[in-house]
Amino acid sequence: VELVESGGGSVQAGGSLSLNCTSAIYTFGYCGAAWYRQAPGKEREAVAAISAYDYRITYSDAVKGRFTISHDLSSNSIALQMNGLNVEDSGVYYCAGGKSLYDQCTGENYWGRGTRVTVSS
Repeated sequence: VELVESGGGSVQAGGSLSLNCTSAIYTFGYCGAAWYRQAPGKEREAVAAISAYDYRITYSDAVKGRFTISHDLSSNSIALQMNGLNVEDSGVYYCAGGKSLYDQCTGENYWGRGTRVTVSS
């Protein structure tokens, strides 16, 4: 199963970027989805998520109030709108979609290959 991210790029601090994730095979649905990022020399961290079953949206403290995650049923995509970007937001952003087995969410994810975001001061 392949998830494909798009929309990364370079932007100056204070600017905005919109990331998108879609799949030709996987359907984003009740097992949730999330955006993660990994900065150089750091571990991958979740920045925004739509939880399984109840679709509750959560954000990391670092991006709360600046980033917005959304799910578009018609295009089968997960988007991440990023505003007020700062240098610390730079990294590779990964899309994740929850796996299911026999209609139950397993807690594991399918992953995209990532899209790079570079924020300059």
